[in-house]
Amino acid sequence: MIDKSYKTWLTDLKGKIRSAQIKAAVSVNTELIALYWDMGKMITEKQTAWGTGFLEQLSKDLKTEFPGMQGFSRRNLSNTVNFYQFYIASIVQQPVGLIWQQPVAKLPVLENDVKNQQPVDQLQTNSEIVKQPDGSIVQHAVAQIPWGHNILIFSKSKDVYEANFYVHQTIENNWSRDVLGLQIKSGLYQRKGKAITNFSHTLPKPLSDLAEQTLKDPYVFDFMTLSKPYQEKDIENQLIKHIAKFLLELGKGFAFVGQQYHLEIAGNDYYIDLLFYHIKLKCYLVIELKNTKFIPEYAGKLNFYLSAVDSLLKQSDDKSTIGLILCRDKNNIEAEFALRDMNKPMGVSEFNLTEILPEELKSSLPTIEEIENELKYE
Repeated sequence: MIDKSYKTWLTDLKGKIRSAQIKAAVSVNTELIALYWDMGKMITEKQTAWGTGFLEQLSKDLKTEFPGMQGFSRRNLSNTVNFYQFYIASIVQQPVGLIWQQPVAKLPVLENDVKNQQPVDQLQTNSEIVKQPDGSIVQHAVAQIPWGHNILIFSKSKDVYEANFYVHQTIENNWSRDVLGLQIKSGLYQRKGKAITNFSHTLPKPLSDLAEQTLKDPYVFDFMTLSKPYQEKDIENQLIKHIAKFLLELGKGFAFVGQQYHLEIAGNDYYIDLLFYHIKLKCYLVIELKNTKFIPEYAGKLNFYLSAVDSLLKQSDDKSTIGLILCRDKNNIEAEFALRDMNKPMGVSEFNLTEILPEELKSSLPTIEEIENELKYE
């Protein structure tokens, strides 16, 4: 009994220690972002009078004064300037602000197992918007993510709308810097919620809006490399082989159920290409792969599969099954007409692949060494 009591007490103590570690880590990051914001502001105010050349001198002086502290390279000082100038424009142009969403002041007390969760996982969200930004970056969402993530976002985003999207997606999905970089490179902001769907009249709000934002167009499967001619089965097998990357491209909340999922209907066998379950939407997702341009007949077959899944697999607390046709090409007007009178929620998106160059073409291209030698000669 003493051992059991001690173990329970120790678990509770560990939870409190981890909670304190997470709060400390978030606090340190917030103060660092605040420091870089202030540095960017101060340098911006002096650049006109002193010119950009003083950054080199400033870097040397700060490194001498703070030898054990990183972040004072000329490059990073320039990053602080870009950081400040990128976002300060949104305060001037949009008085209400776009990124100025306040984080919840307190982190939840962690009584249970939190050893596998990262600091940003513990942050709750608050949609209240600061109407009069006070210039203190610590009150805003960008202060919740690491500096390296911030650099990626403000240096790769075209405007503050796109930056705002990636800031909050990073917090919500707990993205590492590498994953964030991949999502920016694939143009997630431009693709998210762009699939042609009939959700507005087949799903109730707000489920229809949430489902709409879950799908994207096009899907980018650049983790696969296939040689022509490739078959739908080859694409399907590659997606399953790279299931972790496929799930990342699909987005947060998808759980893989099966490939060529078997259904028996009226004594006949049918096979769904890919079947998933979305944890947040609480519904099944049927994906049909078509290595061709979309034709209206595809919608009819998908509607049949959705009815079957709703009857055979869907539980009483599940929402309506959603379908997605992934094809190589589509005409948006044709796709809209095909889905308009369907009574099951479904969407149509394109997908892109990375194709392997044919051997005969490879042999005609210069090698990396030849290119490097030519550049050296030039």
